[in-house]
Amino acid sequence: MGRRYGPRGPWVLRGLDLDLPPHTLVRIEGANGAGKSTLLRLLAGIDAPAEGHVTGRPRTAYVPERFPPALPFTAAGYLVHMGRVHGLPTDRAAARAQGWLTRFGAAEHAATPLWELSKGTAQKVAVAQALLAEPELLVLDEAWTGLDAAARGALDEAVAERIADGATVVFVDHDPRRLAGPAGVVYRLEGRALTPVTGRPADPGPYVRIGATCGAPAALPPGLPGAPEVERDAGNPAAVRLTTTAAHSDAVLHALITARPPWHITGLSRLPAAVPSPVPDTVPHRAPAGPVRGRAPAVEGTLAPARDGTPFPARGTATRRARASGPAVRGQAAVMRYQAALLARSQRWLAPVLLYAAVLGIGVRAGQPLLDSLGYAAAVLLPVAAWLTRLCVTQEPPAARAVTAAAVGPARSHLAALSTGFAGASVLGGVGTGIVLLISEPAGTGHTVAVPLLPAALAGALAAVCCALLGTAVGALCARPVVHRRGWSLAAMLLGSLLALVAEGSPARAAVSGLVFGSLTGTVHVPLMPAAGAAAAAAAAAVLTSRRAAVRG
Repeated sequence: MGRRYGPRGPWVLRGLDLDLPPHTLVRIEGANGAGKSTLLRLLAGIDAPAEGHVTGRPRTAYVPERFPPALPFTAAGYLVHMGRVHGLPTDRAAARAQGWLTRFGAAEHAATPLWELSKGTAQKVAVAQALLAEPELLVLDEAWTGLDAAARGALDEAVAERIADGATVVFVDHDPRRLAGPAGVVYRLEGRALTPVTGRPADPGPYVRIGATCGAPAALPPGLPGAPEVERDAGNPAAVRLTTTAAHSDAVLHALITARPPWHITGLSRLPAAVPSPVPDTVPHRAPAGPVRGRAPAVEGTLAPARDGTPFPARGTATRRARASGPAVRGQAAVMRYQAALLARSQRWLAPVLLYAAVLGIGVRAGQPLLDSLGYAAAVLLPVAAWLTRLCVTQEPPAARAVTAAAVGPARSHLAALSTGFAGASVLGGVGTGIVLLISEPAGTGHTVAVPLLPAALAGALAAVCCALLGTAVGALCARPVVHRRGWSLAAMLLGSLLALVAEGSPARAAVSGLVFGSLTGTVHVPLMPAAGAAAAAAAAAVLTSRRAAVRG
């Protein structure tokens, strides 16, 4: 497979041929900018290759390099949502969420909002969401970054357990000692190509950690010997920690001390030797050949009580089950539930709802002709539906969206966002239609001809649905992955909403005009054909943008 951004963009990856069998730990190495994160997103199913294909995709979980804390959930609440997205029942998702938080030393933060968590604790939540569903393919992009020593050790153990249970784990990490056991397979990404590393270099010896600080935040001296691992202190940008081999430590110290401005050494310690991965050497590995194929058996873990009685995922106690359509259906419904909760908790729905209420309050009065008011309420709903849909599509931070896309696929994740926007607009339209039916007079424009109430209610409801569907289509086509820039997106949404209401042949115009003109004679025209046309337009927009989301991620 290969990957590039845009039909004429340069190739980031090309000609990759890779096989990922079960029971395999795969490390991807490469310089910064080589395309490691791009490769991981392809393997996780977040992006689609520009050429070639990926086959035999198993249940997948993904940990991004930078997990966004700006989500309106508590730590446990987010994990429960992600457990349901992976197909777990709510009670089991809650139990596993608490168990993994306990295992990573973050149980006391279960009820803490994500935006209040430190970077390290937020990273523990990111790792927990990937492990609680026991995925068959676990993709880790710098997942250890920000974790404390105990949590890093817990993640090392969890990776070993997943491999022992039949999963495949693919990871990138800047620490060359990470999971450096003999059972792993290593590939190097260089020059857009992936090359297996058949022989590892000899052990470079013990490692040394150097603490240093500068009077003001400054760049490290270029070309430090041994290319040490660099960690910056989030609380003190002028402080760094460097990890290098003992053989290079003297040269690194000399380079820091003699730099201009000079760095002050605040700490020097020898690190313990790396512990090999506990995966047994007898696990078979195959050479890279062909596309990703095969499917590891799904694993459904059991829960064992911790010392304090809190359930946590047991080690080595797994039973196997076949994949079925039930978890997939539950997962799709769970994504919609997650999107709805995200919209409700973020309070971004307030602006379009208040706009709808204000415009409806201005244009609809008690005693006005019923069909006129129903047409007005339906027309106002169209731009509001477009706005709600655009909010649902864009409300997730990119890293959180990648996590959801890896769990259910980017197309299904995008479709859930569109469905949530349409559902919200439909509820709003139903409320507006009900209010109009309560306060309007069931009569024609001149108040001389009676209008039958039940047919008018049906016609008004179908007109509202028609406008909600077209608004959803407009919102889908005027947001990512079709239009990415916010300014262009807003302008396109407003123009598209206007055209959908006034353009000749528009289902929304036909539905609204049928109500208004019917009010002149007291005749109720039920907009069946416009509703069918709007449904077709919304379905086409949903298919187009969902496929686009699968390509663009």
